Amino acid sequence: MFQEFKIDNLKNFPQELDTLLNKQRKVINSITHSRDTAYEKVLKPLQDLDEELGLFFTPLSHLNAVMNSDETQKAYEESLPLLSKFSSQMAQNVELFQKIEQIKTEDEEAKTVVAHEVRDFVLSGVKLPKKEKTRMEEISLKLSELSNHFSQNLLDATNAYELIITDEKDIEGMPESDIAAAKEVVDGKTVYKFTLQIPSYLAYITYGPNREYRKEISKAYSTRAPQNAEVIDQILALKQEKAKLLGFKNYAQYALETRDASTEEEVTGFLDDLADAALPQAKNELKELKDFAKRTDGISDLATYDVAFYSEKLKKDKFDFDDTMTKPYFEQSKVLEGLLNIVSDLFDVTFEPVDVHVWHTCVKPFDIFDNGKLSGRIYFDLEARKEKRGGAWMNDWETHFIDTEGKEHLASAFVVCNFSPATQETPSLLRHDDVVTLFHEMGHAIHHLFGKCHERSVSGINGVAWDVVEFPSQFLENFAYEAAILKRFGFHYETEEPIPEALMTKIKETKNFQAALGILRQVEFSLFDFKLHQKLYQGEEVQALLDGIREKTSLLKPPSYNKFQHGFAHIFAGGYAAGYYSYKWAEVLSADAFFTCLDEKNGFDKAQAKGYKEIILANGGAKEMSELYQEWLGRKATVKSLIKLYEID
Repeated sequence: MFQEFKIDNLKNFPQELDTLLNKQRKVINSITHSRDTAYEKVLKPLQDLDEELGLFFTPLSHLNAVMNSDETQKAYEESLPLLSKFSSQMAQNVELFQKIEQIKTEDEEAKTVVAHEVRDFVLSGVKLPKKEKTRMEEISLKLSELSNHFSQNLLDATNAYELIITDEKDIEGMPESDIAAAKEVVDGKTVYKFTLQIPSYLAYITYGPNREYRKEISKAYSTRAPQNAEVIDQILALKQEKAKLLGFKNYAQYALETRDASTEEEVTGFLDDLADAALPQAKNELKELKDFAKRTDGISDLATYDVAFYSEKLKKDKFDFDDTMTKPYFEQSKVLEGLLNIVSDLFDVTFEPVDVHVWHTCVKPFDIFDNGKLSGRIYFDLEARKEKRGGAWMNDWETHFIDTEGKEHLASAFVVCNFSPATQETPSLLRHDDVVTLFHEMGHAIHHLFGKCHERSVSGINGVAWDVVEFPSQFLENFAYEAAILKRFGFHYETEEPIPEALMTKIKETKNFQAALGILRQVEFSLFDFKLHQKLYQGEEVQALLDGIREKTSLLKPPSYNKFQHGFAHIFAGGYAAGYYSYKWAEVLSADAFFTCLDEKNGFDKAQAKGYKEIILANGGAKEMSELYQEWLGRKATVKSLIKLYEID
């Protein structure tokens, strides 16, 4: 039922891709020039081709992200122009567009597919004169290359830096598991190596006692990949040009055509209102932190590289709590097992380990059964390694749909994280933040895996508006703070003792510690991204825009060397350009849905969860999310739920 994950020959991959694309071109040409205008004869087979191409190419793009090497890079970079040319040709196929415009269908899912196809053709420039169409094709190709350069520059810069510590007093007080992960023997001498890989970087910036070293590693992190400044200028110029060619005044306006939010003003207004709501509390939170740093260590000039360190200390002082207290109770394998049990209970499914070919020994694949029937497959790749790009994400591979022959296809997905690997002394232990991350990515995965649509283009996460795609992930992560949930997998890795009630209470109490400062940070990223795409910014103008936004959102001024934008992969190497606001936009839905499904005694209300699965998740992109939400609960989601979730006064 499922594809095997393997690439037989990386060297020949681009040639094999070219062969597949040429084969598909012939089929598309045949469909285009046939007399058929029936949905089943036009859009149904085209979706089969989409799936075929995704099945072939996804393993390479995935491998390039999780097992990056010169070989994967070369194959990937050589494949991008082929894909870009193919998609541009598809997008400029006027005869096919005119045929799709004529399609009439009574099926509701099919109607959505037709509407999306027509819209996407128009947005890709199908109605433009020939000269402009050629330019659109060039822009698409160049943008895909630039995104890849941005990502590769960042990965190379991340791997190039090492902070070598020789004096044990400079690691004093750090969590044992972080010390063990950093420990190395060089020329017979014990040293401690910290890198810009996220688990290692966070370990020192949060717990490292030497302020100068914190400053050094923070500076290295925030000045990575300076060559990305030029890449950013090119990306922004091309995106603005693309939007203008299509008749939009800017890229932000173009991006909103496929979003839940309607206007630029609606987005910036939403973000400004959120900042205004958080600002008073954020000022109090920062004052408390500054007072604490001065009182405890005589620090009167609190800097950005001190924030994580003193925030952790303040949290410990205020709540007698820090992440090191929870780590022993969150052994990676137990957390994963617990998460699968929770999803099983919540949504009436089961997970069974399966022995299939994977890309690394630490990958754990499972088959999913719904009412005893095989319904999907999921792969977990959870530990950090040098060849893996930073962060956490879900990647969809196969999709649930019914093909032209009437055959049902099942969905599969990858969940990727960068947790601290096991050492000789300890298994892989997760911070509570890591647990939240795992729940978040699982929320994305089940959105795709629980899709039940028969049309591929709107099944799972396909066709879902970008600014609501984070709704299911944020919904599930909220449960990672509930005692009824944590006690299912929280057991000490050495003694097997269950996680104490007092510790679970502290996790809940500290959930919104510095929540207002956190909201301001997200609003800062979101406003920077959105405004960056409202007109063309180049060179120093990019930094000036960020500095201007920080006047309101950044209560602690970052150092002038901080070039955050050079590492903002979400918008320059991911799909979030003019869409980073989506996290907060979707959070209104997720907070509202969470309170609807929450049962503080058992963790969740199974009856409401059933409706969430059968209406929100099962329907994927077949209907607008606001419409599905109304269908599920008979009302709109309220912003008050978000304010309640963060306990903002």
